[in-house]
Amino acid sequence: MAMTSLARRRATSLFNSSILRGSAFSRSFASGSDDNDVVVIGGGPGGYVAAIKAAQLGLKTTCIEKRGALGGTCLNVGCIPSKALLHSSHMYHEAVHAFPNHGVKFSQLEVDLPAMMAQKDKAVSGLTRGIEGLFKKNKVNYVKGYGKFAAPNEISVETLEGGNTVIKGKNIIIATGSDVKSLPGVTIDEKKIVSSTGALALSEIPKKLVVIGAGYIGLEMGSVWGRLGSEVTVVEFASDIVPTMDGEVRKQFQRMLEKQKMKFMLKTKVVGVDTSGSAVKLTLEPAAGGEQTTLEADVVLVSAGRTPFTAGLGLDAIGVETDKLGRIPVDHQFMTNVKGVYAIGDVIPGPMLAHKAEEDGVACVEFIAGKEGHVDYDLVPGVVYTHPEVASVGKTEEQVKAAGVAYRVGKFPFMANSRAKAIDDAEGLVKILAEKETDKILGVHIMAPNAGELIHEAVLAMQYGASSEDIARTCHAHPTMSEAVKEAAMATYDKPIHM
Repeated sequence: MAMTSLARRRATSLFNSSILRGSAFSRSFASGSDDNDVVVIGGGPGGYVAAIKAAQLGLKTTCIEKRGALGGTCLNVGCIPSKALLHSSHMYHEAVHAFPNHGVKFSQLEVDLPAMMAQKDKAVSGLTRGIEGLFKKNKVNYVKGYGKFAAPNEISVETLEGGNTVIKGKNIIIATGSDVKSLPGVTIDEKKIVSSTGALALSEIPKKLVVIGAGYIGLEMGSVWGRLGSEVTVVEFASDIVPTMDGEVRKQFQRMLEKQKMKFMLKTKVVGVDTSGSAVKLTLEPAAGGEQTTLEADVVLVSAGRTPFTAGLGLDAIGVETDKLGRIPVDHQFMTNVKGVYAIGDVIPGPMLAHKAEEDGVACVEFIAGKEGHVDYDLVPGVVYTHPEVASVGKTEEQVKAAGVAYRVGKFPFMANSRAKAIDDAEGLVKILAEKETDKILGVHIMAPNAGELIHEAVLAMQYGASSEDIARTCHAHPTMSEAVKEAAMATYDKPIHM
């Protein structure tokens, strides 16, 4: 059977790295007296996936999780519950604003917030139990408690039951994720001033919501409450929302959010907070300095980013180094400066994304088992789950320009897509960047309903080094939203048909 180009590259990488590394398996398993082959600290997307993969590779594995519920921030108070509320609030918003245009009318419509929250909680609890089931299926030992290093191969665990136990392992993986980044002078009480965790559990719909930070999380949570009736104002220190996003797409995205009545105060910083009254009073001033103003809100969401969670792990005691941002530097096999101690996910440099942490976890234990792990950080997709969604992979146009690469751009609007027009949901576009000389795809950016699903055609194409013509000459079913990707590819290397 012919070997694919990607398989050849990985096989070559395995051969070359094995020469450079010698035997990773024998190095990692130098100590033969320890109880576990792998101990994972943290049961989030990176940690639980690493634990399951390690067990599947035949390694005796223990996973330690302080929360008492697997899935980490993502499943318990992040990705999953936020997407549940995004979907529920979108259904309500559609019922109010879109259903009449489709001939569906109601005499009365209201939000049952407790029922909405219950649906979210049901999704979370079901998925958490599912991971525990996977642990049992794959024979992963699960310890509920807070673990910290007693030695490079020993973890002391304060169990949730109140006792203490020591877990030994030949290889320890730190997968403790990240926590909310605080702001000076802003105290999060999860009532009036909330993190994303508190924003997922509000007992009533705030009349006025101020979001500090115009990144992925802030815009998503602002969308949830804005759809349900809150007046949402986003305060952002930078000059743009989602600064990592392609500039052209970002401008269209912001206009779309403004059409949904979300307000933006860019190049603005919070310099004071007063919670003494019934409302929260924020004191604001221009980022560059200047006259101060005040802004009132019922609830303030602090969404200024996340920071690696390594507190209380005892890293200093065993000599694990961290950088000035609190991240743990690792080599290409995810090993820290201490032999046998590894780190993955949000605690190491790179995007703080659940799917990136999962890839880290698989690759890390593959290295531990003497195999060749693989993560292409240039091809980690990012998605903002608003409506429309915005998804991207690869380079932005600004990055391509800065690199001095000659390139072509192809764009196709969903206003010209038959499926989007048929369902009356045609805001957005597909934008493809390709190298001018070779037509190799450099980046793809999509703003559309379900952009987070559409982007993976581009991820796979770029993983195999495809050209825009390769996508353009691939048959796409009609009528589908994905035809816009094909048309944008046609516009990149030649001309589109339907525009």
